[in-house]
Amino acid sequence: MTSPQSQHDKTSSLPPAYSAAAAAGKRNAKVLAVCQGLFTCAISMDLTLTALTGWQLAPDKALATLPFALITVAGAVVTWFAAFLIQRLGRRLSFALGAASCFAGGLVSVWSVFHGHFWTFCAGTAMVGVFQAFAQYYRLAAADAVADEAKSRAISTVLAGGVIAAIAGPALAAWSKDLFPTALFAGAYLVVAAMGLLSVLTLLLFYRDLAPSAGNADAAAGSEPARPLGSIVRTPVFMASVANNVAGSMVMMLIMTAAPLAAVACHHGIDDGAAIIQWHLVGMYAPSFFAGKLIKRFGLGSVLLGGLALNLACAVTAMASTSLPAFYAALLFLGVGWNFMFVGGTTLLAQSYAPSERAKTQGFSELMRYAATALATLGAGPLLARFGWETLNAAILPILLLSALATARWMLNQCTRPAQAAQGMG
Repeated sequence: MTSPQSQHDKTSSLPPAYSAAAAAGKRNAKVLAVCQGLFTCAISMDLTLTALTGWQLAPDKALATLPFALITVAGAVVTWFAAFLIQRLGRRLSFALGAASCFAGGLVSVWSVFHGHFWTFCAGTAMVGVFQAFAQYYRLAAADAVADEAKSRAISTVLAGGVIAAIAGPALAAWSKDLFPTALFAGAYLVVAAMGLLSVLTLLLFYRDLAPSAGNADAAAGSEPARPLGSIVRTPVFMASVANNVAGSMVMMLIMTAAPLAAVACHHGIDDGAAIIQWHLVGMYAPSFFAGKLIKRFGLGSVLLGGLALNLACAVTAMASTSLPAFYAALLFLGVGWNFMFVGGTTLLAQSYAPSERAKTQGFSELMRYAATALATLGAGPLLARFGWETLNAAILPILLLSALATARWMLNQCTRPAQAAQGMG
């Protein structure tokens, strides 16, 4: 089987219609960037207030965090099935259905708050988790619609949509939670529903499904038999994508979740903890404006290693000091490092499969990422309480080392491939 990574060399032989299809792919990426912004705004509002709303509604306060957990759990359960639904119905309709679940979930949450019903509120937050599962495929949809050399920029374009939303979401939550004086927080969930509805309209009006042969050099090269999933996951390119997507997200969630608690434990204010996270969110999304250009200029491997180095800088800074500037610096390093690893890892993932292998490869990768981030989210608090902030940061070092080794293996494989090809020609 011809390697999917090498097929970009065939781009030059594509018909003139390829240029128009490439332009359509870029247009779709911009539409998905808007949708990413709406999703980020909705999910940040839901995450900001869900624990508080759960505390207000729960019949047993031990259940207060269940609605919050259901966002992640529902996303993890649905993400595998979402990949195959996208393959069956197409991205436009599937993404619209995912966004419609946010609209419905927001309305269910509003009703639940007005009526003080905890279990229907859990159903509402789970529906927002379904939206999250589908929205995770926005960046991959953008990557699949363009040639290999343009994938990283398409991914960056989509993620850039979250920059303003990451800041606006908590601000909207604070503004809208008191819209209805008789039902605290109900107004915020009405805004969440509005974000879902706007996403549905944006997708149905402006997004267009592209035939694989129209927007992607891999597909244009011809249809090839699908490899077993086991064969795909053993390839250096897939393993490197997992090392950066899955491990990078796990490290990010572990440290980000614990950071506000650690800041308060180190005698900083609650507002300081919130500001640290907002600064971290800027670090997560702002580099999307230039990450694609950095990859084009310095190479994908260099940007991936740069992301790993920034995560290492986060750990070292956090272990060296618990001052407020150290928290800000560490979480900024963490955010930018995650962005480089996530954009680069997604680029690798998009290069690891042929069109016939897309659904199962994307679904498996996203399922692993969800499982890892859920584990990190659930474990951050107990690990922080038992071992402390410095030890928690030290714990990410082995994960970063494994990521570096997998990335180095892929880079070595890329270096030896041309030499092997030359020997074969000789």
